[in-house]
Amino acid sequence: MPRSGAEARRRLQQAALDLYRERGYDQTTTAEIAARAGVNERTFFRHFPDKREVLFDGEAALRANLVQSVAAAPAGQPALEMLLDAFRQSARILVENRPFSEPRQQIIAVTPALRERELAKAASMVDALTEALRQRGIPDRLARLAAQTGWATFHEAVQAWLDEPGSSLDAQLTQAFVDLRALSASPAAAG
Repeated sequence: MPRSGAEARRRLQQAALDLYRERGYDQTTTAEIAARAGVNERTFFRHFPDKREVLFDGEAALRANLVQSVAAAPAGQPALEMLLDAFRQSARILVENRPFSEPRQQIIAVTPALRERELAKAASMVDALTEALRQRGIPDRLARLAAQTGWATFHEAVQAWLDEPGSSLDAQLTQAFVDLRALSASPAAAG
């Protein structure tokens, strides 16, 4: 039996991940996850509102960290640079959870309900980043564009990092933002 709330939470997450990989998300129940983790189903619901959220744990901490980093950015820093710095500062959250992140992404990729949830979480993250940039004096339209572009670039960097086990997330973030700058500086392709 898990001895602490944090240990129970970790075991529930691992049990869910294992069962989703073995049986598929749709075929797995919360009762089965709880049993695999050695707790009762009530304990599951003390930690997670539903079986989707097991895979999205940590999102609130990531959002808070990103928003705080944008708020603390140096005055006059361009919006995309604020976001790159915020993503770099928050990367440790993902790096610490890499063993969970890789199979998590594989499960999400093949499960429509989880892809839908991931899109909703991404929209929420973009909203939070947009507001953080607005608070820094970035005009509304530019704040939204920067947040959407920055989040998409961050997502690409994370996927590249997961796809290349020997790479560092910081290197992938740097490259993704270099690519973004190059893309925006390139002349339009001739048609």
